[in-house]
Amino acid sequence: MDINKPDINAQTQSVNTAQSIPAQQPQFQQNTKFCKHCGQSIPSAAVICTHCGCQVEDMHSGAAANQPIIINNNNNNNNNMVGVGMVGGNPKNKWVSFFLCLFLGVVGAHKFYEGKIGSGLLYLFTGGLFAIGVFVDLFTILNKPNPYYV
Repeated sequence: MDINKPDINAQTQSVNTAQSIPAQQPQFQQNTKFCKHCGQSIPSAAVICTHCGCQVEDMHSGAAANQPIIINNNNNNNNNMVGVGMVGGNPKNKWVSFFLCLFLGVVGAHKFYEGKIGSGLLYLFTGGLFAIGVFVDLFTILNKPNPYYV
């Protein structure tokens, strides 16, 4: 062997040994298991795979299956219907309101009959909203049940 010639085998051995050393990564194999679907390592307590999202075990297996389920539901729905016939207020006759609107609608008589004082004054000062409001109210009153509640 010639001293002036570099040893090529020594250089390739040092490169190969540097490449063969894997990077040091922490391995947590104590409390892990493998997913049945993707094969990845998952925590041993996992029911659903953290990688692929597939279910790997039965939901009711383990210690939690033997424990009773306690539901504390204090939602007491008490519907005390005091005035069963009166749904939303005072009952008004459909036909009384219709004829008041037909003959005295421009002064808001049907609005005063229903107890809507503000709307009655608006109809009184604007001529039943320039008679357009009276026309609309006639059809609205006809579509209401008898009696209707205000």
